[in-house]
Amino acid sequence: MKVIVGLELRQRVRGVAWYVLLGIFVLLVAIVTLLVGVVARSSYMGNSETGGWLYSLIIYFVLLLGTLIAPALSGNAVNGERDSGTLATMQVTLVSSAQIVLGKFVASWIATLAFLVASIPFLLISSAFGGLAPITVLLSVLALALELGVIAAIGVGLSAILARPLFSIVVSYLAVAALSLGTLIAFGLGGIAVQSEVRATTISPVYSSSDGSYNESNTFTCGSPTTSTYSTPRFDLFWPILSANPYVVLADITPGQFDSHGNPQDLFTAIGSGVRAAQITPDLSPDYDYCSENGYSMSKTSEEIYASTVPSWFVGLALHLLLAAGALTWGIARTKTPARKLASGSRVA
Repeated sequence: MKVIVGLELRQRVRGVAWYVLLGIFVLLVAIVTLLVGVVARSSYMGNSETGGWLYSLIIYFVLLLGTLIAPALSGNAVNGERDSGTLATMQVTLVSSAQIVLGKFVASWIATLAFLVASIPFLLISSAFGGLAPITVLLSVLALALELGVIAAIGVGLSAILARPLFSIVVSYLAVAALSLGTLIAFGLGGIAVQSEVRATTISPVYSSSDGSYNESNTFTCGSPTTSTYSTPRFDLFWPILSANPYVVLADITPGQFDSHGNPQDLFTAIGSGVRAAQITPDLSPDYDYCSENGYSMSKTSEEIYASTVPSWFVGLALHLLLAAGALTWGIARTKTPARKLASGSRVA
């Protein structure tokens, strides 16, 4: 497998397009870092609150670019060799089918991680602003590396399963889109489609005065309870779908960081708090008594919502690893020789 990895990486390094792509990525990250830094300094945020937002933005930018680049780098890893007639040459050597597929997976993963390595200077710049916990840095980098590896594994596995390189690349993009965008769409549509009726009881004060006019000496009495009904979406029934989203996994795996007012201090915590707020079941029979102080209930802060809900990152990460392992296992089975049946028009040598 080491030979396959070395050959794959040498072929990528020799191409000029690879360096151009890395250069464009570094330029984009530099622009984002500069703009966020300027906005942070000119806004109400202090330096201690800027580092977390800047760091999390860069990490998410690397993940976004990884989801766009990894399928193109891995989606034709195996069937591209078959299409050019070089796969059969490797299969008649001592290299096994598992070594071919796994070697190409490792090479694609390393090539994708190059974008993470290229962003290290900007991550160091963001850490200079402060407000970053070491555990946040460690867990976010590990989660990002794993997610990039999952995307590379899915692409390589599909390239071994499907005969046509273009088709396998398109299916790889569709698989990534299903995890990134499809989960959001399914969550939103499901929550809107399933709604429950809310029966709210309200008791409002009734002001009265002797002459019917308003003045500071007005007194009020409690009016009769009124009931109103309306429908509310049930996003709490569909929030587990979001656990399969790689951006949610990255946000939920890092510990929440809040300021003294309970507000998020980085993008990880902001996304994680929003997802966890979807877990809360809506009150279907609320009582609003505005004649007493209890009627004016204060809404919970993001920190209180975060503390009262449960994490879901391990479910999503386990699902991603299962998809990656399944794609590679199926790909190895499809690459084994001698093959009993090949797709119509497949080139052997």
